[in-house]
Order: sequence, then structure tokens, then C-alpha cells
Amino acid sequence: MRGNVLLVEDEEALRMTVGDRLRNEGYAVEYAANGDEGFEKATLLPFDLIILDVMLPLKSGLVVCREIRQAGLVTPILMLTARGQTADKVNGLKIGADDYVTKPFDMRELVARIEALLRRPPSRPVVQTDDFHFGSVHVDLAGTEAKRDGAVVNLSAREFQLLRYFIEHRGATLSRDELLKQVWGYSAYMYTRTVDVHVASLRQKLESDPKQPKSILTVWGLGYKFKS
Repeated sequence: MRGNVLLVEDEEALRMTVGDRLRNEGYAVEYAANGDEGFEKATLLPFDLIILDVMLPLKSGLVVCREIRQAGLVTPILMLTARGQTADKVNGLKIGADDYVTKPFDMRELVARIEALLRRPPSRPVVQTDDFHFGSVHVDLAGTEAKRDGAVVNLSAREFQLLRYFIEHRGATLSRDELLKQVWGYSAYMYTRTVDVHVASLRQKLESDPKQPKSILTVWGLGYKFKS
């Protein structure tokens, strides 16, 4: 499989046409037919690329794009715009879209744009400051120190690396496999319990009620999500 793609498009015929072509090219495709559904799936499920139409029911593609970026996701976004809508293209790029294709488009161009986006090295969301706060916790990212209610929390190096990764990807659903790869450098499925143990330890040290966490959340069947 070449990647997981979310296609947010309200025209059923176009959804089916694009979806069939992408599956033939080796991609797994998930659909959304309106802006609300698109945002929900984009922030709940892990995708390698999001194809987002500008004109959508309930919530426009431009709003969805902005909210995806505000949620901390860096998944590449390819916008679909109507011919002549230059303002939409400019606005889309300004609020976080990576590229756009103008309707009507040639499927070969769409596939080429997708391939180009997926070849880019993954970017990391920018943490605007070395100081980060959530709940009663203050994290000094530069000083690799965390405090809760003003008292220093004793975190292991790996626990702090995991916390940093959560903060840098806040709002995104992170699978255990991704966390193993990015924080531990592992790829073997057998080590997924390692993630659970470290998450439980972070909750015990940082959450007011570890059994009902408000920041380090479990997304059942998928992984974890950090909310500030």
C-alpha cells in the first residue's frame, strides 16, 4: 500500500472516480462528504494525505484546512478548487494547504501532485515557545524539565521524549506504531506494550486524575491523543 488518503468531496460521482483511481494506484482511500465529517476523520484517523474540496456542505474546505492546522496536524493537504477561483488558492496556501488542483482536472495530474507531496520529508509542527502549559503542568522543553503545581516532576529521559512528542503533535491521533518508531526507534509490533506503560506513567505523574485523564487521552483501537 502506498499510503492512506482522506478524500473530502461532496460530489459522489467525483468521489467514486477519484477513489477508484487512487485505489488502482495502490492507495487506501477513506471518504467524507462534508466539512464536519472531513474534520472529524482528519483528526481522529491517521492519514498520509488529505484531499480537500473548497466548496463543501456544513463547513467550507478553507475552514476545515485552517482547523486541521490549528489542531496541530501536519498531514499534507491538497486542495481542489474551482477554475478561476484564485482567491481560494491563495487563501488555502496561506492557512496551511500544501498544494492545489483546479477542477476539472486530469487524473494523471492529481496522481502526480499526490506523489510529489508524499515524497516530501515529513515536517514537524512548530512549537512557538520552549515553555508549554497544560492544566497545572508547566513544561520547559529547552530545559527538559516538567513541573506540576510548581514542583519538579521526576521524568525519565524516555518519558520526557514521549511528552515532547505529544506536545509537538497535540490534537493528532498517534498510533502506538508511530510512537514506537519516532520516540523509541522501534518498528516491531511486539513492543507496543512499552508505549502503554510509559503513557500510564506519564498520566500518573502529570494528570490530576490518572484514571480519568484530561490531556493524554486514549483513542480506542487507534492509539493516543494529547489535548492541551
